[in-house]
Amino acid sequence: MAFLCAFLSFTWVAISLVTVGNCLPTSNPFELVQLVAPDASARANFIPFGAIATNFWVKDKKGAFRDILLGFDNHTLYQSDAEGHPYFGPIVGRYANRIRNGTFTIPISKDASGPNKFFVPQNEGNNTLHGGVDGFDRRVWSIVKKSSSSVTFALVDPNGTQGFPGTVVTTVTYTLERKSTWKISINAVASAKTPIMLSGHHYWNFEAYQESQDLNGHFAQFQSSKFVATDGQLIPNGTLLNVNNSPMDFRKAKSIGLSIPATAQEEFCGTGCVGFDNCWLFDEVTQKKPAFSMWSVNSGIKLDIFTNQPALQVYTCNGIFNADLPISRKKEQGGPTAIYTDHSCVVIENESVIDAINNPEFGVDQIFGPERPYNWEASYVFSTR
Repeated sequence: MAFLCAFLSFTWVAISLVTVGNCLPTSNPFELVQLVAPDASARANFIPFGAIATNFWVKDKKGAFRDILLGFDNHTLYQSDAEGHPYFGPIVGRYANRIRNGTFTIPISKDASGPNKFFVPQNEGNNTLHGGVDGFDRRVWSIVKKSSSSVTFALVDPNGTQGFPGTVVTTVTYTLERKSTWKISINAVASAKTPIMLSGHHYWNFEAYQESQDLNGHFAQFQSSKFVATDGQLIPNGTLLNVNNSPMDFRKAKSIGLSIPATAQEEFCGTGCVGFDNCWLFDEVTQKKPAFSMWSVNSGIKLDIFTNQPALQVYTCNGIFNADLPISRKKEQGGPTAIYTDHSCVVIENESVIDAINNPEFGVDQIFGPERPYNWEASYVFSTR
């Protein structure tokens, strides 16, 4: 019944969003959902808290399974923040990435200079990160459908929550398919016009920290000739820069780790930062060929991402290490005595263009409502080389 209610909400068939919220089941935040691909080529675990992916196992070039997703062995840490809150593995929203000054207008205007202004919590300096202090990553999602290889989580975000207008109902379906493929489908519908930009926030190390403790052996390639220019706080200024003759050029395959030192002079990831934390725009948006590829020359694990999203954010864990609050690795990744260190992992966020709601010059419409539902699709196809 609950899944039917959620489905009907997306088609707007004689049912209110309030009714949908009332009929969603209550889930244990840490109920473990274990999925296996039909051909046993991949395994993954999830919990309702944040719709978080806690583990992801695929085979390396020798046929051994490795858990290549960062996270906590103790799942209560996702909620307690006892070892910090790095956004390990959740769906982030209602608006992923950053919002300048925590403000926007509808219709959108440059730096929220127009009328009908909305204010959302500033949880990163003067700006908003991943939806505010109580984003989708901190909510308990409902399990509305489950099988041995697929699970669907649903979340109702009431009107006015974190300052956003309109009630939004979101579902995310995680499915493990044959040939080590992880399909993610996110859909949302709103009762009123509101900005929506969602993404999965997954930290990867394709070696599971076995061969090395850095990203030198991780290579990436994607066809993007432009990236979003940002200030020292990683807030877009409304311009796009060309990747030519810069460390930002990944149109030809190259080592991620060995490219990091070259970012220091331009501070691409913010003031005083070395590494990548940037949004690239794909030269072509198509699901017929990979938008992004990454692999480890050591483990042989390779990922090809097929997506309908126009951009991606890549973060090379530039600040994951905190001397006052170090994060223990999972046991399968050398923990708990070993810790996660800077430049030892990669976050890949397939999404729309960051803070486009404050930069009309980008020409991207991120305002959704009753007549315009939101859809996000991606297939993560793993292989070995």
